[in-house]
Amino acid sequence: MAILGIKNDDNARKDNDVFHYPTSKNALIIFTRNAELGKCKTRLAATVGDESALEIYKFLLRHTVDITTPLNVDKFVFYSVKKRDNDLWDETIFRKKTQYGDDLGIRMQNAFDDVFEMGYSRAIIIGSDMYDMTTNDLQNAFNKLIDSDAVVGPAKDGGYYLLGMKEVQQAVFKNKTWGTDTVLESTLADLKDKKIALLDKKNDVDYYEDIADIEVFQQFFPAELKK
Repeated sequence: MAILGIKNDDNARKDNDVFHYPTSKNALIIFTRNAELGKCKTRLAATVGDESALEIYKFLLRHTVDITTPLNVDKFVFYSVKKRDNDLWDETIFRKKTQYGDDLGIRMQNAFDDVFEMGYSRAIIIGSDMYDMTTNDLQNAFNKLIDSDAVVGPAKDGGYYLLGMKEVQQAVFKNKTWGTDTVLESTLADLKDKKIALLDKKNDVDYYEDIADIEVFQQFFPAELKK
């Protein structure tokens, strides 16, 4: 699954009390994990090592910045641990918050609650590790959400890389075994009575095999894994 986060404490809730006035009807929520050695892309690191995994994740973060910056929507970055100042997320473009909640589902629901309470009509959440995603993909998702109750981007591993809604559908955030191949099927079942727009299936980056044959990633691999 491509949407990432970790458990956080009550300080994050206080951190998110700042109200941001909408400049658009659309909000993009970006969940990101703080880039720290040994704490990100651990399944990838099992093959390429912690340092290479960290550099790959930083590359994916930059890619996410590049594809989201041109979108004419309000953009929120939700950090996994603590929001950072003066990092690659330009504060004139990205509004910064911190995730809070006991599991990924609760954290995502809280993020949606936060932006809808500000007055947005549509909100989409993504992770920050989708090399296959483009600006056009995201714009297409917002366009489809205009005439749908929800939009879902299926991931090839059985999860999803994107979820969009016009209002919080609480069921999709509950009773899930996050990070497994059951998440997409369970989510679609929760939305069976809603009008859903499905996007193209895409591959997220969890394991070495996901990027082994993609040329741009060769620069990050240890010598024995380069092709």
